[in-house]
Amino acid sequence: VAAIVGVLMHGLYLGGVFVAADHGLPSGLIALIAGLHPVITAVASRLILAEPLSKLQRRGIALGVIGVGVVVVEKMQSSSSVKITSISLMAMALAISGMAAGTLLQRAKGTDIPLLAGTAVQYVSAGVVLCFGAVLNEHWQFHSTAQSWLSLAWAVLILSIVAVLVMLYMLNRQAAAKVSSLFFLTPALSAIESAVLFGERLGAFAVVGLLVALVGVRLTTRAT
Repeated sequence: VAAIVGVLMHGLYLGGVFVAADHGLPSGLIALIAGLHPVITAVASRLILAEPLSKLQRRGIALGVIGVGVVVVEKMQSSSSVKITSISLMAMALAISGMAAGTLLQRAKGTDIPLLAGTAVQYVSAGVVLCFGAVLNEHWQFHSTAQSWLSLAWAVLILSIVAVLVMLYMLNRQAAAKVSSLFFLTPALSAIESAVLFGERLGAFAVVGLLVALVGVRLTTRAT
């Protein structure tokens, strides 16, 4: 089970996102499409896992979608060029499908798997799958700079280890819809980070979108 979850959540989701970005899909559109994951997961968890979803939580999901949309609209307006290809859209479709399926499988069958051992198996299985893709498509060139090593360290330690462990820990204790709703905050928080770290403009829409998404997450994650 852990190996399949790894292929779905890490191989398909992360691989799909990076492929879409590599083919020119703007980060705003990536965030918008990724924002469909909590909706898909919430509906599927109700149908497949029979997890309850109250009216208040449904309203929270709707607000989360609105919050994501507001932030992404502003990001798209600030972008000078938009490049959309069929490959990038297919990659994002695989990405959100993989994350939703992996979340549901982990919630249904993986709650008894030891957290650290299960996560290690996930990454090994995802690494094997992505290695085949790298062999077929990559040039195996790595430019060793301080920035590249810092970026790699952040991606491995924070995104791949800490964030995933927290997510799996929450999935072992909470409904899939509640956990996945946190993804609604990704676009708005990314906009704030870009403003702080790179001096990008943080417009009023981004702030409003963050507040709306926060309300949506609060409604979705609160006890029924």
